[in-house]
Amino acid sequence: MSNTPAIKYSSGKGVDWAALIAGLGLGLTVAMQVTSMSRADISSVYAAITSFSRLCALVGTYFAVLGIFLVARIPIIERGVGHDRLVTWHRKLAPYSLFLIGFHVFFVILGYAGQDQIPLYKEMWNVLHKFYWMWAGLGGFVLMILAGVTSYKKARAKMSYETWWIIHIYTYSAIALSFMHQVLNGSMFVGHPLARLYWTALYVLMGASVLYWRIGLPLVRSLRHNLKVDRVVIEGPDVVSVIMRGRKLHKLAAQGGQFFSWRFLEKGHLLVAHPYSLSAAPTEHFVRITVKGLGDHSRSLALLHAGTRVFVEGPYGAFTAGRASSPHVVLVGGGVGITPIRAIIEEFKNGVQMDVIYRASREEDLVLREEIDYLVANSDGTMRVHYLVGPRKNHPMDAESLTKLVPSFADSDIYICGPGPLVESVRKAAKDVGVPTDKFHDEAFGYHTEIK
Repeated sequence: MSNTPAIKYSSGKGVDWAALIAGLGLGLTVAMQVTSMSRADISSVYAAITSFSRLCALVGTYFAVLGIFLVARIPIIERGVGHDRLVTWHRKLAPYSLFLIGFHVFFVILGYAGQDQIPLYKEMWNVLHKFYWMWAGLGGFVLMILAGVTSYKKARAKMSYETWWIIHIYTYSAIALSFMHQVLNGSMFVGHPLARLYWTALYVLMGASVLYWRIGLPLVRSLRHNLKVDRVVIEGPDVVSVIMRGRKLHKLAAQGGQFFSWRFLEKGHLLVAHPYSLSAAPTEHFVRITVKGLGDHSRSLALLHAGTRVFVEGPYGAFTAGRASSPHVVLVGGGVGITPIRAIIEEFKNGVQMDVIYRASREEDLVLREEIDYLVANSDGTMRVHYLVGPRKNHPMDAESLTKLVPSFADSDIYICGPGPLVESVRKAAKDVGVPTDKFHDEAFGYHTEIK
């Protein structure tokens, strides 16, 4: 059992505060644009178009910077809002940022061309040569388009995680390249030191957050805890556990159900860090992940050598025992989604009653079954497990079936991790029986294994 204390999350209040701060920042951004305008900025149609383009630029850039803050892994924000929700907000916000900045590029050229009475392509050339840092700004816009396009589901499905991750990192460069042309050329900055100070502080704070929380702190922690691969264990078809040894790992304050981004210092693993959940509650000297081979990186984990140094970023995620408020919990794992479920089991204390539902297509897909059976046998009657093996039609996950399987389903906290269709079926079942939304906890990271 882990002796890590459970963290209590107040996601409702955290969401309210996060929304309030984001809204205030947006309001301040718009207010600075409006207060810097003069009558000349709306004296003609083309002048108004140019002013509109600047508003698009400011709001679009604010959304881009806000999107970086959402995934900067700032602990107080992660705990208050929840990592899954932050990632969802980031994904939903990104297209608006790209569209608004795209509108800015188009309308500013249109507005200038109209005022100068020259063709758009000539005005484009003039703007690039007349104003400071415009080529860098254009480069940033191109990189932002590239990151945006490759983030759409259909495009992302056709590329490896490593390729997508590298392209997505261009977003940082895109925002950085855009900064100088923004503060040197924008009419809302020239002659307005307060506006320039506000945006400069926003960029600096964003950069410092990324450097500290995403790079500096993970690097220091990894060196301090001296994490290395201890051994690799084959758990089932295309499923392996990587057990890592380190020192004073309890000081990472990780809990079962959370995940880290892992970077193994071995050929083929150096470039990109991958997110994997813990598959057992961490101890002082050991942590473990259990991974199904879904791509080149995950399959190659089976070939890791003992002694390979590991760099970690985390822990992240609010899929933790501390969020439960009921004396009974239902934990549903589908396929390899059982791994965070297996880890979180050890975190429930004080006689909490548990029903574990494990869905799999085949018997051989029931990875970690022996461990779960052992936990049941030593639970003093507080834990029951239900193995549902076979095609979906044999095991419908609707309200009637789940209530029949677990009579107290409607009065429980529900934890689920697995393929999307399974998560949505259980979510609907929980809603149908009246389970409050704050008692439904799902791990939003996609598992691409389907249970037939």
